[in-house]
Amino acid sequence: MKSYFGKFRGQSAALPPRFPARQIFSAGLGAALAICFVATLAAWTHQPLLLGSLGASCVFLFGLPDAPFSQPRNVVAGHVLSSLVGLICLKVFGPHAWSLGIALGLAVIGMFSTRTVHAPAGSNPVIVFMTQPGWSFLITPTLLGAVGVVLVALIFNNAVRSGRYPLYWLGHEGAPRP
Repeated sequence: MKSYFGKFRGQSAALPPRFPARQIFSAGLGAALAICFVATLAAWTHQPLLLGSLGASCVFLFGLPDAPFSQPRNVVAGHVLSSLVGLICLKVFGPHAWSLGIALGLAVIGMFSTRTVHAPAGSNPVIVFMTQPGWSFLITPTLLGAVGVVLVALIFNNAVRSGRYPLYWLGHEGAPRP
């Protein structure tokens, strides 16, 4: 038991390197523009396009755009899959703490199984259980909100970075991991 709790001390590893100031400010600007864009569209169309987890998505899309979880496939499919699982569990099991746990667990399993892991989407089942929306939640705010932030990421990241965004859309099979 002592060795188990000893693991809680961590490994005393060094902090990760600091990002360059340009990358930090670029990430903040991109995130601000993306949420402003989606919020403006929501106001103009009178549609609920904002989802709390989209703010967390912006951290990845603009701060770590080359990461697998920042690719459009992961962002859009991760959000939609997690919201769908949340809605199904809410409708089948009802709004209970245990059914929320099942929903979140199944959403994580679903994202990993489909290779569409996007950590911010993990909060979507929680949002579903807190707000208890109807099936339209899959379209607005989930799908359209995710597409909105990805659209801004496409334009912004390709304008301010030397690299290309995205790295892939649907992807292809790579070499198997050992």
